[in-house]
Amino acid sequence: MARTKQTGIRTEKDGSYRVDAKYRGQRLFKRGFSLYQEAEQWLMEAKIGISRLDSEQRIPVTLDQAAARYVKEKGKINSPSLKNDISMLKPAIAVIGSLTLDEINNETVKPFIDFRLKQRLKKKTINYTIGLIRTICNLAADEWRFENGLTWLEKAPKITLLDEDDKRPPRPITWNEQEKILQQLPEHLRNMVLFDLNTGLREDVVCSLRWDWELKINLHPNLPVSVFVIPRVNVKGRKSERIVVCNSVAQSIVESQRGLHAEAVFTYWRPRKGEDKVDLKHQPVNFINNTAWQKGVKRAGVEDLHVHDLRHTVGMRLRLTEVGERTQDVILWHSNKSMNSHYAIAQLREIYDALEGIARPGHEEETLNLHAMIRQAQIRAVGKVTQKSRSNKKAA
Repeated sequence: MARTKQTGIRTEKDGSYRVDAKYRGQRLFKRGFSLYQEAEQWLMEAKIGISRLDSEQRIPVTLDQAAARYVKEKGKINSPSLKNDISMLKPAIAVIGSLTLDEINNETVKPFIDFRLKQRLKKKTINYTIGLIRTICNLAADEWRFENGLTWLEKAPKITLLDEDDKRPPRPITWNEQEKILQQLPEHLRNMVLFDLNTGLREDVVCSLRWDWELKINLHPNLPVSVFVIPRVNVKGRKSERIVVCNSVAQSIVESQRGLHAEAVFTYWRPRKGEDKVDLKHQPVNFINNTAWQKGVKRAGVEDLHVHDLRHTVGMRLRLTEVGERTQDVILWHSNKSMNSHYAIAQLREIYDALEGIARPGHEEETLNLHAMIRQAQIRAVGKVTQKSRSNKKAA
């Protein structure tokens, strides 16, 4: 970008102008000026605003600048959502980042919403970014202040969230579907999926499971059970540690994995002609939702299945076996004010017994899966099945 005659005003590649200057220790930044004179006028007015701080004048602050402060403050407290927040804010900054905070409202945010809808993103995803913008505006109106004591924004705008009418319903699977899926997966994914269907863990926790998190506890006479204590850094929200109690099926999978890798519980290996399995180095698995998973569920006839639906399946099966709601919450790590991080042997035994009740098909014959029917109706209406993909997904 070429520097123009006025210090702090630059020409963009598309011919527009942006202001990026410092005045009395304050950064002045704004994009999207179609004329040089407009940029110059804005810069002059901003400088006048700084000069009038003592007379209670606010400096115009852009969404770009405010977002930068938000990210910086989140980084200082090592927020678990920081990486996701940055990813969600980037498209908004690209489209409406040059707006000053007092210019933000439903109408001025609409170009960003339209841009994301054209990318065929779910409204829940778009709402996440809108929520971040609302949070930034609230901080600017309540907490962030200039040297003269004035807040960055006089009053936070009311930005309406989208109606999430495109929300995908849960899609738990039947025992028959489970058998078909497992038959179509490679061994390492089959073990991970079956483990997930017997513990209800999130995908990232299954993939990150480590041997040094394991404890062996006798929950019943002559029945040592693996209990994994998950560090809170690996728990969504990072509020506290959580536990994973293995039922008989999960335990058998753990034992089959033992000794394959020094740290990771779940691994994969790529055999080559003439080489034996034990001679190859096992590598940790980063995702369940990779190419092998997507091809496998397609061959099994459940192309619309997401990995997170395995967790929904556990919840459904626990309810069918009449497991208490509080025990369900503990197993699925649902937030509950009555829960604590101290577990007695009796409680671990209760969790084990509940999970053992879903280890194999019960007496109830699953002849109807309402969620699956709803999902199939949606597929017929849309005419296309979508699977969440990863840019770095690996063939397995």
